[in-house]
Amino acid sequence: MALKLISWNINGIRAAEKKGLLDYIRQSDADIVALQEIKAMEDQLSDSLRYLPGYFAHFHAAERKGYSGTAVYTKREPLDVRYGLGVDEFDHEGRTMILTFPEFTLMNIYYPNGGSGEERLGFKLRFYEAFHDLVLRLDREGRPLVICGDVNTAHREIDLARPKENENTSGFMPVERAFLDRFTASGFVDTFRLFHDEPEQYTWWDMKTRARDRNIGWRIDYFFVNQLLLPNVKDAWIEMDVPGSDHCPIGLALDF
Repeated sequence: MALKLISWNINGIRAAEKKGLLDYIRQSDADIVALQEIKAMEDQLSDSLRYLPGYFAHFHAAERKGYSGTAVYTKREPLDVRYGLGVDEFDHEGRTMILTFPEFTLMNIYYPNGGSGEERLGFKLRFYEAFHDLVLRLDREGRPLVICGDVNTAHREIDLARPKENENTSGFMPVERAFLDRFTASGFVDTFRLFHDEPEQYTWWDMKTRARDRNIGWRIDYFFVNQLLLPNVKDAWIEMDVPGSDHCPIGLALDF
């Protein structure tokens, strides 16, 4: 059984709908589409978004309107859907969805941005730790895991256009990158780098400076898998030519 998964920070699901989100999903024919930063409550969504033919739709909104939030469209109904990390500090912002399928567990996560000061950077790092604790527990339980989303950190110098200039910028600070070092050292694999070792492959560009036109970007969106699922990974890619957000979609192919 071949499965196609897509992850995309859409920077507002209602805005993305106007820019062709549903056409993209239909044309992609993906089995699972995981979205981050939907910025809407479910009752604010059109019927077209809530009832996309051929898909089961699940939404996890932040309590604060117009902020954060996640969603997942799946062709097969999950066995279970869990919302949040189980930590009260983080679970008001709609950042985590955990969907269980017969073959694997999917974690769709919109990790916090640490760019608005020390307090928010601390929140981001605490979120990372709570996520790491949970994912290690699921891994020890013997669950094949797919972890996707906007991690809000570029891991290595190859993952952004201007690493030296951004060493003190949240998203590439040593303390943030150190978490990704520990996470991957725990056995979780950055699937894109299994297939692509070339530079200038990015998933986010600053809209204010029209950075996408010049491909001055960051790779901050990822599909990770644990060691149990690694043999099932057949391909991973970035769709840099897809417009509609300041991020672009990323993909993962699995075979069972």
